Amino acid sequence: METGQLLITAVLILVLLMFAWGRWRHDLIAMSALVLCALLGLVPMESAFSGFSHPAVVTVAAVLVISHALKNAGVVDLAASRLGSVTGNQFVHIGLLTLVVTFASAFMNNVGALALMLPVAIATARKQQRSPALILMPLAFGSILGGMTTMIGTPPNIIIASIRADIPGKEAFALFDFSPVGIPVAVVGVLFVILIGWRLLPKERLEKSAVDQLFEVGQYLAELKISDQSELPGKELRSLVMDEEWDLLLVGIAHENSRARPMVSDYRFESGDILVVLGRAEELQPLIDRYGLEMLSAPGAAFADVAPEELTLFEGIVSGDSPLVGHGVPYLRRRSGGTLALYGLSRYGETLRKRLRRVTFRIGDILLLQGKEQQVDEQIAQFGLLPLAPRALTLGQQRQAGVALLVFAAAIGLGMLEVMPLYMAFLLAIMAYLILGILPVRQLYDEIDWPIIVLLGAMIPVGQALETTGTTTLLATAIAEWTSGLSVVWVLALLLIVTMFLSDIINNAATVLVMAPIAISLSQQLEVSVDPFLMAVAVGASCAFLTPIGHQSNTLVMGPGGYQFSDYWRMGLPLEILIVMVSLPMILYVWPL
Repeated sequence: METGQLLITAVLILVLLMFAWGRWRHDLIAMSALVLCALLGLVPMESAFSGFSHPAVVTVAAVLVISHALKNAGVVDLAASRLGSVTGNQFVHIGLLTLVVTFASAFMNNVGALALMLPVAIATARKQQRSPALILMPLAFGSILGGMTTMIGTPPNIIIASIRADIPGKEAFALFDFSPVGIPVAVVGVLFVILIGWRLLPKERLEKSAVDQLFEVGQYLAELKISDQSELPGKELRSLVMDEEWDLLLVGIAHENSRARPMVSDYRFESGDILVVLGRAEELQPLIDRYGLEMLSAPGAAFADVAPEELTLFEGIVSGDSPLVGHGVPYLRRRSGGTLALYGLSRYGETLRKRLRRVTFRIGDILLLQGKEQQVDEQIAQFGLLPLAPRALTLGQQRQAGVALLVFAAAIGLGMLEVMPLYMAFLLAIMAYLILGILPVRQLYDEIDWPIIVLLGAMIPVGQALETTGTTTLLATAIAEWTSGLSVVWVLALLLIVTMFLSDIINNAATVLVMAPIAISLSQQLEVSVDPFLMAVAVGASCAFLTPIGHQSNTLVMGPGGYQFSDYWRMGLPLEILIVMVSLPMILYVWPL
């Protein structure tokens, strides 16, 4: 081996060991590896940060932004409400979502399928009070497995189809030529993931995270006004049907300047009535959407000169040193100069049944407030509030689920029809969401998991150094030497396994471009059909289950799932062994030598 090949091999081994150790954060390890490769001359200094402009990195960032837009538009709430009734059972929850994303990945880009289901999975996990880690890795693996079943589901299959067309006497693989091998692999893989795979994750990952526990802040007392556009005026109380899954309680009704009073069964709603509701913040929006209600603030602070995109909702706990203790809403209004609006109040161990403006603040109360985003930190300090972990709350905003889905479908269509690269189509979708007001400018980068972006952007040039140093070519030569005199079946098995290994380290498209010529050369040396060898490369390149960097789907769920680098091989290693056992005989049966 030459010096460069020895160095890049040593760096990759060191990096993988550090990832597995888990002592340091993954993005710091990746960036250290990139710097080391640049200093050693393995990566040119001028292209050290080229990975951050790679389509894979742009796609991951764009998918996270789009997922946030879909949540804002109400798509996630709509899907979660539909799935909520059937996800009570844990196995059904994991199985249903994994099957949906697996099926969708067969007919659309698997990253796009995961992008659509990712926020739904998180929402349903929190609704069922389960850790997102229980759902997200099976979801990511399902999207990868589904992509194997057709030509359009994943880039390796598309590339293999075009490479076959360049071989004299051969044509490109058709859409469903991958299905006879891909479907059995996907079925067995999904069954493993649903029944066994998730059990192999560390127990601490399957428990609710500290962040999720912070989200459980109890039930807010909130006020919803019946607008002129609502269907409720003139109808009796029984016409107000609240889904049991919303976890909401109607505690009273009031008019603009009256106290809240209990509801009576024969009461008829009037326009302008104010419903006093107790429930979780996330559950209020479906009620608002269904009956055309308006979210009220107390005392109705004036933001007449403030653009909506400058306002934000935030949550804070009233501390023992807070000047709010013993005071009510009028005091909050005076002290803030009308720049804070109280939208809800949660008090542990007590069910409030009075108007917000008549509540006296106590230590431990959790306040749902709206204010100028630039003043949030200052006001939290001014009123002695303990800030809760930020989360996306968009109560009272107009929902545009249909429009958001239409834009997303158009982006996927542009990518599938190869009008433009998928990452460019996603960027156009984001621009559309900004123009339509579905995604406020101030929230544009909120959902991007920057450590994941750094991990991916730093590791791409490191992986490319395998090719530039000739290490991959050396590996190909070694395969040819190792397999000399062996049965064709063993050669095919080794090709599949080596392709899997490379795909866990470098981009799957790059893996195909490296391994496909090797596969063709091996088939020619052995004087057998090239088709089973190309199919082995297609399957192996799609099987990036050991690391979060081999496939964008794995990268996407790492942050939201709270996974460590070493979590992937726990589920991924037995899955890859199972795939080898299933795919090898299927390849030999469907594509004879």
